[in-house]
Amino acid sequence: MAVTLADISRLRKMCGAGMMDCKSALEEAGNDFDKAMEIIRKKGQAVAAKRSDRDASEGCVLAAENGDFAAIVAVKCETDFVAKNADFIAMTQSFLDLVMVGKPATKEEVLTMALSDGRTVENHITDRIGVVGEKMELGFYEFVNGASTISYIHPGNKLATIVAFNMPLERQVARDVAMQVAAMNPVSLTPADVPQKVIDTELEIARDKARQAGKPENMLDRIAQGALQKFYKDSTLLQQEFIKDNSLTIDQYLKQQNKELTVTSFKRVTLNVD
Repeated sequence: MAVTLADISRLRKMCGAGMMDCKSALEEAGNDFDKAMEIIRKKGQAVAAKRSDRDASEGCVLAAENGDFAAIVAVKCETDFVAKNADFIAMTQSFLDLVMVGKPATKEEVLTMALSDGRTVENHITDRIGVVGEKMELGFYEFVNGASTISYIHPGNKLATIVAFNMPLERQVARDVAMQVAAMNPVSLTPADVPQKVIDTELEIARDKARQAGKPENMLDRIAQGALQKFYKDSTLLQQEFIKDNSLTIDQYLKQQNKELTVTSFKRVTLNVD
């Protein structure tokens, strides 16, 4: 049976491949659409294997919130040209829509989830690799849960944040905090949450700077502790100066809204170099 234009269009709609790739796959598969899809997928797998050592540093980062759940999905690729392509952005959005419903616990679980056409997230990425011809991967999946949540996508789809709070709050206040996370890149919520390895590194850096400045050895620890307190102020979200009003910390800004209001968790994903 000859391959018709309608057949090619149907397969193209299913997988997004080019007209000639769809025609060739259908001819090879004897007009069996399942076999044709498998042929296209194998092409994607072959391209993926060939380009496995390439750096996928571009991509699309999207986020959303729905009540007590917010998530970020980032799909990575090799070039900014592909990252800005409408089909690539739409594919990333479809993954985000899927996780907002399914609320998976891990990135590995996301890859196994099926979209409405029956193909898994992993298969969609593989098929898209066959179409575009460059490396792609599910780069990040992050989520937060809380009494209320907010998401923020920075213009350009390269940076997104999500924040959870312990109670409902005005959307603009929540958005201010999400933008704070985007702009100031805090390492943790409070000093108590900073990993010990980070603390040890900051103390050692401060001691070395003081030593190089000629400070007495018996003063180094005290100087280092002072530097650590500044690090906490600069790098922990609730202690950071509010970017819209540096007379307030984020904690003070939240307490202005409600004495009990606070952030319970946050996530930040970026493909930019911070």
